[in-house]
Amino acid sequence: MLEEVERWLATRTWSAADRPPSRLLAAKRSANPSPTVSVVLPALDEEATVGDIVTVIRRELMERIPLVDELVVIDSGSTDRTAQVAAAAGARVVHRDAILPRIPALPGKGEVLWRSLMVTRGDIVCFVDADLRDFSADFVSGIVGPLLTDPDVQFVKAMYDRPLGEAPGQGGRVTELVARPLLNLHWPSLAGFVQPLGGEYAARRSLLERLPFPVGYGVELALLVDALHTVGLDALAQVDVGSRKHRHQDGRALGRMAAAIYRTAQLRLSRGHLVRPSLTQFDRGERGFVPVTHEVDTVERPPMREIGEYAARRAA
Repeated sequence: MLEEVERWLATRTWSAADRPPSRLLAAKRSANPSPTVSVVLPALDEEATVGDIVTVIRRELMERIPLVDELVVIDSGSTDRTAQVAAAAGARVVHRDAILPRIPALPGKGEVLWRSLMVTRGDIVCFVDADLRDFSADFVSGIVGPLLTDPDVQFVKAMYDRPLGEAPGQGGRVTELVARPLLNLHWPSLAGFVQPLGGEYAARRSLLERLPFPVGYGVELALLVDALHTVGLDALAQVDVGSRKHRHQDGRALGRMAAAIYRTAQLRLSRGHLVRPSLTQFDRGERGFVPVTHEVDTVERPPMREIGEYAARRAA
């Protein structure tokens, strides 16, 4: 491990308990101007979990302690009651296709995160996956905390244990098999991040609006790498928020995720021709294995500040 990473681990890695919500509220109120905080949940068919997450955030961080100013669920085309459940729990729900309608929406998580910048106002934007179980408000207050108390911090990732069923620490298979080797080999300054692909992170809007967003699975790796190159390692941090329980993907879905992440890394390494942006997997049919080919996400949205509607909103 690089010496700079060892130093970074000692100075930019914290626990959520290091900054209790009361301290964060005091820091927020004492700042001039007081920064606003938006929490965004990208959601696709998450009716089983999204309501509980919204309820906890509203109760703990909006009503009990007014730390969060805005709570938005971006529905990316759910076929279940995700939107109704989220609204009933107290979130503002916006459909992905209603945001920037002149730009046809593409499927993918990164697309939703990118569009969320257009319909939120917070100086600090916090992303939280909508499939978490046994949700704790620490997932929000923990990663927002450094941004409220340290003006030099620009981007904060959550870190946590990731059990796989009853097996502790066995989740995050794509992280261990793909993302961590890529980062250690090509961006060793980022080797200290425990959960580089985790879906819970917060950043200053002023940074996010400068970054391109891959539309699909590669968005977390891309934002981390691009943030490093934009603001430097010392502006990045991570916070331990405990344990993350969520719905796990099957092996085939993980394969598609891995391909998208590799492609995202490849693009950042070469900024040139992409090598075969598709992935072939195999189903067993009546006559043996049948190849099934999936396109790998190859589209990236430009930095939001380059979008005319966003610039007009800021000028208004």
